[in-house]
Amino acid sequence: MSYGPPHPVARLLLTPEDKEAPARAQRLLRLGLGDHADPALDVFADHLAELTGAPYAMVNFIDENRQFFAGLHAQHRVTLTRADDSKPELGRHMERDHGFCPHVVVRRKALVLEDVCDYPRFAGNPIVDEFGIRSYMGAPLIDSTGMALGTVCVVDVEPRPWGRAGLDTIKATAVDLMSRLERRQADGLPLL
Repeated sequence: MSYGPPHPVARLLLTPEDKEAPARAQRLLRLGLGDHADPALDVFADHLAELTGAPYAMVNFIDENRQFFAGLHAQHRVTLTRADDSKPELGRHMERDHGFCPHVVVRRKALVLEDVCDYPRFAGNPIVDEFGIRSYMGAPLIDSTGMALGTVCVVDVEPRPWGRAGLDTIKATAVDLMSRLERRQADGLPLL
C-alpha cells in the first residue's frame, strides 16, 4: 500500500518532533561521529547484517537536518526503478523525514516493522516507494548521558518476520555498539 504525495505540511507531521536534535548535533560533533564514514562502523554493520540475515544494515546518526549512515552494509546496490525511470541509490545521507530511524530516536525504543505496509503511518514514507523497503528493525543508540544519538537498524525489500530473537539481537547490538563508542572516546581505543 502506498499513498500519493502528501501536502508538504502533512509530510512534516509524519516525522516526530525532535526537541533533542540541536543538543544531539553538538554531542555527535564532540564525539567525532555523524559526519564521515567509519570503516569500523561499516564492519559493525556487516556483522549486524550477518546476525540478522538482512540485506541492508546501518549505523545511523541523526542531527537536526539529516541522517548519516556512518556504518553501512548493502548486500546489493539498490537498482529499483522509480516511476520516472530514474534509479535511486542508497548512499550515506538521507533526509530526516525519510525512513524510520527518526521515530526510534524520538521514541527511545526499538521499532520492529515486519511489513511496513501494515502500518499506514509508515507505509507512506518516501523510502517505501523510492527504495522498495518493506521491513525494518532498529534500536536507539543511547549514550551514558541518556541521549539517543542515532540507531542501529536493518531493512529488507521483502516483509520479514523478525520475531523476538530479532528484537533481542537489535537491542543487544545497540547496547554493545554504544559501549564501544564511549570506550573509544574515553580511552582512545579502537572501535572494534
